[in-house]
Amino acid sequence: MSRADDIFIEMCRDILDNGTDTRGEKVRPHWEDGTPAYTIKKFGVCNRYDLREEFPAITLRRTALKSCMDEILWIWQRKSNNIHDLKPHIWDEWADENGSIGKAYGYQIGVKSQYKEGMFDQTDRILYDLKNNPFSRRIISSIYNHQDLHEMNLYPCAWSMTFNVTQRKGEDKLTLNAVLSQRSQDVLAANNWNVCQYAILLMMFAQSCDMYPGELVHMIADAHIYDRHVPIIDELISRPTYDAPKVTLNPDVKDFYAFTTDDLIVENYRHGEQIKNIPIAI
Repeated sequence: MSRADDIFIEMCRDILDNGTDTRGEKVRPHWEDGTPAYTIKKFGVCNRYDLREEFPAITLRRTALKSCMDEILWIWQRKSNNIHDLKPHIWDEWADENGSIGKAYGYQIGVKSQYKEGMFDQTDRILYDLKNNPFSRRIISSIYNHQDLHEMNLYPCAWSMTFNVTQRKGEDKLTLNAVLSQRSQDVLAANNWNVCQYAILLMMFAQSCDMYPGELVHMIADAHIYDRHVPIIDELISRPTYDAPKVTLNPDVKDFYAFTTDDLIVENYRHGEQIKNIPIAI
């Protein structure tokens, strides 16, 4: 069993056994047929993944790692808010007739702000600080921009990364850690997807700054399982598990802006059968 499987199974059981049911409440999400999409939820879920121990991909089913990476590059490298720049179709439901999701995600990452060192967008500011002031406690991204929320087709779910650098005894290279803050998460559809894509982002930033990737801490304010997902989750967490895959980056790439999905190397990924046609609440 991978550590990520263990964390995922424990989280799902806790939500189902001890969570709060929203049936009967006024909820925003709905199913394609117009029925309200109720959830069982837990507040304040915190999971920790040590990338030095293993890559946090679950093996209960396959997580499409290169697609995860493509979305994270779409946001943080291409800084796009248009689905035509993205290979996976996960944002199609929220795009307008031109493919835009509004002033969300990549748009916010790409907005430049004035600092005493010059003009930076959020990616470049983080890279600058990691290279020039790595022990700063102010290396933070935020895409939850209140003045632009009315122009976003979906409010950001994973909305902030806080980076923190440590140095282990006896090591010359520094270790890059991060906290991913998420206001809301559909556990079945998105949990391991988000974990894997931000683990890959952490790995890319670390390699670009000649650091080791360390811990990814995932904070979820509202971790929920939708009503129509409960039987799927019950079956999923009863499956056999396998050892975690080995996931690395092409060691020749040192520039964050040079990474492509071809630079993600996935080895020995044994996993359960994929779940198809998961209903998505919108």
